[in-house]
Amino acid sequence: MNVEELVRRLGAETGIELPPLRVTGAEPVLPSVFRVDTAAAASVGAVTAAVAGLGGGDRAEVDVREAAVAFLDEHHFMIDGVRPAGWSPLSGDYRTIDGWVRLHCNFDHHRDAALAALGLPPGADREAVTRACAGRTALEVEEVVTAEGGCAAMMRSRAGWRVHPQRVAVAHSPLVGLTRIGDGQAQAPGGTADRPLDGVRVLDLTRVIAGPVATRTLAAHGARVLRVGAEHLPEVSGLVVGTAFGKRSCHLDLRTGRGVSALRDLVAGADVFVQSYRPGALEALGFGPEELARIRPGIVCVDLSAYGTHGPWAGRRGFDSLVQMVCGIAHEGGDGTRPRPLPAQALDHATGYLAAFGALAALTRRAREGGSWRVEVSLARTALWLDSLGRARTPETGEGTPEVADLLGEMDSPFGRLTYVGAPGSIDGARPYWESPPPRQGEHPPAWW
Repeated sequence: MNVEELVRRLGAETGIELPPLRVTGAEPVLPSVFRVDTAAAASVGAVTAAVAGLGGGDRAEVDVREAAVAFLDEHHFMIDGVRPAGWSPLSGDYRTIDGWVRLHCNFDHHRDAALAALGLPPGADREAVTRACAGRTALEVEEVVTAEGGCAAMMRSRAGWRVHPQRVAVAHSPLVGLTRIGDGQAQAPGGTADRPLDGVRVLDLTRVIAGPVATRTLAAHGARVLRVGAEHLPEVSGLVVGTAFGKRSCHLDLRTGRGVSALRDLVAGADVFVQSYRPGALEALGFGPEELARIRPGIVCVDLSAYGTHGPWAGRRGFDSLVQMVCGIAHEGGDGTRPRPLPAQALDHATGYLAAFGALAALTRRAREGGSWRVEVSLARTALWLDSLGRARTPETGEGTPEVADLLGEMDSPFGRLTYVGAPGSIDGARPYWESPPPRQGEHPPAWW
C-alpha cells in the first residue's frame, strides 16, 4: 500500500474526507528492513492533509525525504553548534543468560529503580549492570525492574510477541482511535489560510518525544500550545527544548489543590488536551476524558500511551526503544547476535504525528457535528502498523545519513542559537512554521492568551 492509500484509509477510519495528497520523492532514505520512510511520509502526510481539509486548502504535499528527516530531528538539533546529550550511560542493551534485555535509565528515578532491582548500589556503573544482567534471564530482568518501578524490555521475536496477551489486546484497537464522549456545539477553528489552526487552544501535558512532537506539529500550523510541566517532574534537557518550538510553558503542581484548580481553569478554555501520563493517572486527579468533557463541552482529549489502555500491560511504563524490543522490531532488524533498532525513534515520531492527526480529525468532526471527542494512540499499536506495511525491498541501500542541509533552520532563543529541522509538509505551497523559539520551562503564567 502506498502513502496516498494509507492516508486515505486514515481519513476513512476516522470519519473525515481528506483533500488529495501529493507525495514527492521515494524510498529508500533511512536504512531498515522496515518501511520507515513510508510510515514517516504517511503520518506526516495525514497531518498535512487534515490541516488542509480543516482550513479549506486544496493541495497538501509531503516529500518522503523531508518526512524521514523529520523523524531524525533530535539527531540534528543543536544549541550553539552542539548536540545536547540525551542518553544516560546506563541506558542500552544488555546480554542475559538467554538473550537480550534493554534498560531505559534516562530519568534518574528509573535508573535508581533498575539498580535496586538488580541488587546494585546507587552509582553502580555500566560494567556492574552488565554483570548483573548476564547472570539472569531476560524475562527475569524485565520483571524485577518493572516491579521496582523501572523500565526494562526483554527482546522478543515477532512470533513471540504475536502470542503475547498485550499484543492481542493492542491488535483489537484502531491505529487512531476516535470516540465521541459527550455533547458540545459545532465549532469551526476559525483560522487563516496561512495559519489554519490559529485560535485553537492546546494544553500539552506530555514529555519526551511522541506527545511533544504532536503538540509541536499543531503549533507549526498556528495552534496556541501551552505546555504544562512541573518543577518536580524530570525532563530530558535536550528534548524538552527541541520539541518546544512555538509553545508557551507554565508549571503547575498537580499534587496540590491550587495546581488542580489552575488546570481546571485552563481546561475550561481549551480546545485540545493532549496527555501522555500512564493510563489512569490523570483520571485519578479528576482529569479523565469524561471529566474533561464535563468541564469543557466540545473538548478533544488526546491520550498517548506505550502499550494502549487495555490488556495486562496497559499501565506499564514504556518508551520507543523498549517497545521496539518487545514487539520483534529489534530482533528482526538484528543480525542474530544482538538487537538492531530502527534508524530513528520512528514509533515515537509516527505516534506523535498520528496523535496530531487524531486531534485534527476530531476538530473536523466537531466542526461538522459538534460533540466532545477522545483520541487514543499508542507506540505498540503504531509498531503493529509499521509491521503491517511490509518490508523494504532494498533495506541496506538507504543513505543512512540523508542530506539535510536544505531542511534545517536556525533561530535565536534563550538557550542560544538553535539549529533545527523545519516542520515538514506544505499546503497550497505554504510551509508550516514556528512563530517563536522554545521558552524556558515554566516562564509563562498558567493562562491563555
